[in-house]
Amino acid sequence: MKIVKLSIYGFLMSGLLAGFSSCVVQKQQSEQKMLAIPQKYPGIADTTAIGKISFRSFFKDTMLMKLIDTAIVNNLDLKNAMQRIMIARANLLFQKGLRLPSLDGFVSASVDKYGKYTMTGVGNFDTNLSQNIDKDQKVTNPVQDYYFGLKSSWEIDLWGKLKARKTSAQAQLLATEKGRQWVITQLVAQVASYYYELLALDNRLEILNRNVNLQEKAVEIVQAQMEGGRANALAVQQFTAQLLHTRSLQYETLVEVTRLENEMNLLMGRLAETPIPRGWSILEQPVSGQITEGIPADLLINRPDIQQAEWQLAATKADVEVARKSFYPSLVLTPYFAFNAFKFPLLFNGSSIAYGLLGGLTQPIFNRYQLKTDFAVANAQQEIAYNEYKLSFLSAYKEVSTNLRNIEYYKKILELNNEEVETLTSAVSISNDLYLSAYASYLEVITAQKGVLEAELQRTEARKALLLSFLDLYRSLGGGWE
Repeated sequence: MKIVKLSIYGFLMSGLLAGFSSCVVQKQQSEQKMLAIPQKYPGIADTTAIGKISFRSFFKDTMLMKLIDTAIVNNLDLKNAMQRIMIARANLLFQKGLRLPSLDGFVSASVDKYGKYTMTGVGNFDTNLSQNIDKDQKVTNPVQDYYFGLKSSWEIDLWGKLKARKTSAQAQLLATEKGRQWVITQLVAQVASYYYELLALDNRLEILNRNVNLQEKAVEIVQAQMEGGRANALAVQQFTAQLLHTRSLQYETLVEVTRLENEMNLLMGRLAETPIPRGWSILEQPVSGQITEGIPADLLINRPDIQQAEWQLAATKADVEVARKSFYPSLVLTPYFAFNAFKFPLLFNGSSIAYGLLGGLTQPIFNRYQLKTDFAVANAQQEIAYNEYKLSFLSAYKEVSTNLRNIEYYKKILELNNEEVETLTSAVSISNDLYLSAYASYLEVITAQKGVLEAELQRTEARKALLLSFLDLYRSLGGGWE
């Protein structure tokens, strides 16, 4: 019998040693280096970043501000982001609770009928025949058992595993909060973007309406000339075809206006076809003075999505620590205090008080493959989080650099468009005079009118593109949330 006990003892010790050896093998990956942030963009001087400006100061159009405020209150994606924060807070509270002892109230009652030829049955029979017990201590048959008390369980955090879980939960909470800030940044930029596009379409409609009026007059003139023998039917058809084309552009523009208004209503969490009020026209929206020469690239760390990626990376690092320390033994203490008796009238007797303490050390042995899998998964998730952090930074750097150049180029394009419109407007006036004096053909008039229409539309698009570039720069620097 002693040999058997020693063999079992040796088997358990060898298992524990194997478990401890498995702890030593699992090592964390090498520490990832955070990206080195350039001091400035190539060829661009340093100045204050617009990303730090509140969107209430960045936007000057009060009607746009009202739309943004409505979207922040009612947007469903933003509401979901807030719920994700609530989930992360609940998880953090749960992880904090794991480091504290649990306490449960426990009430039970049982009846057991033991066989005559069992150890318990014989023992109870002998106990009742003993001269050393009184009648209250005699065991009932069948045996009753009543329990009323408290039980507790407390895992001692020997290796910091529970602390690492709490660290991971804290990082996840901070990541979700940064995620909500990024949703606000994206939402503000999206509402403003749709608003600017609507203003551009409004201006496009004004240009088309003005040209329709001019082309209708041109058709009337050429029809009168045909009746007087100074023009032919081909000229009337050409002018009429130009008018029809411009009218079709009006309806195409109205289709796009409807789509954008419905998109804005969706962002604001309300039904489609709700009118979208406008403030300043696109020609009145400021397109300069918001930045000067450049922006330091190190301010990209203010972007909520980059900070979110950093916190997610911190959470995965803590998860790796949890997976690594899961190979270590766990120490759990289970104390209890209760009234316990096999006769209900005696349950709350002072002599029925029972208490105890059990300490157990658990070492994983046969589930090492599962633990190794968890460890490998945690390492892979950490690598993914690191790559996503790098990607978010590189994307932000690219966006800012692109928008800075776009602003520079669209300013020049807008200047050229203004000159082009002035030149072509003068050409239309001259061609009309020459046509009425029979020194120019109707094709020259049509060409001049078509040219100024296209130039005015291009100028509107260039102004919209410049506004959107300013907006994208503001968003790409993390501006838009408070």
